[in-house]
Amino acid sequence: MAVVMAEFFRRSSTWVVDYRYDGRARRIFKVIPDGKDAVAMMQAELTDLYGSRAELVEVKLASDDEERAFLRGEEPKNVLCPTGRMPRSSEKWPHRTTPGEAS
Repeated sequence: MAVVMAEFFRRSSTWVVDYRYDGRARRIFKVIPDGKDAVAMMQAELTDLYGSRAELVEVKLASDDEERAFLRGEEPKNVLCPTGRMPRSSEKWPHRTTPGEAS
C-alpha cells in the first residue's frame, strides 16, 4: 500500500537524455515534471548550454533499473579523458599565470 501512495504523490519522471557534444556521445539523466514536453525542454537546454556544438539524439523515460542507478549515483559517467584521470592542466587550476610570470 505504501508504494501505491508514494506513486500517487509523485509529480515528475526521470528521463535518459542521449546527445552528442562535439561529435562525442554523452548521456545525462534529468528529472522533468509530468505533463511537460521532455524533448522540447532538453533541446532548448542543450541549445542554451552548448549552442550548435550539441545534437540531441534521444530522450526516453528511464527504466526502473536506470532510475535506481541514477538515484544511487551509480549511473555511467561521461569521461572526457579515456584514462578517467583529470587533465594535467587542472593541477594548476585555479591559479593562472600572466605573460612573463614563471609557472
